[in-house]
Amino acid sequence: MPDAGSSPGPHVVVGVDGSASSIEALGWAARYAAATGATISAVHAWHYPAAGPVPAGQPPQPVTDQVRARMQETLDTALSKVFGTTTPAKVGTKVAYGHPAMVLTTEAAGADLLVVGNRGHGAFHGMLLGSVSLHCVTTAPCPVVVVRDKS
Repeated sequence: MPDAGSSPGPHVVVGVDGSASSIEALGWAARYAAATGATISAVHAWHYPAAGPVPAGQPPQPVTDQVRARMQETLDTALSKVFGTTTPAKVGTKVAYGHPAMVLTTEAAGADLLVVGNRGHGAFHGMLLGSVSLHCVTTAPCPVVVVRDKS
């Protein structure tokens, strides 16, 4: 994955969960990167169980392996929707364990920008801003761009 400290241009972290708004956020980050020479870190976070508070410890290894593979597929699908068949070298991916809001704000440390969709898969229809987006806006260590999907 591109490293914010090793590249001369800006570094952007973008949250990607496969939802329409996260793919729009990745597209926005791609256009920003093309205009500024920024590197992009596309991050997909997960925790076990998928709902409720983050439990102590780690999930069982078979669960971890299966979920990581599925999350990487989600990232790869989002990248292909935005970039087509060839993802630029300045774009890296990361699947991280932890609550998405906490993972994204941690990943954003040292970044120039954090880009998130306005709501992910867990949102209720009609919500203007999801809990992860709200957490990122209020706690991120860098500026945050919230991108709405087109629907």
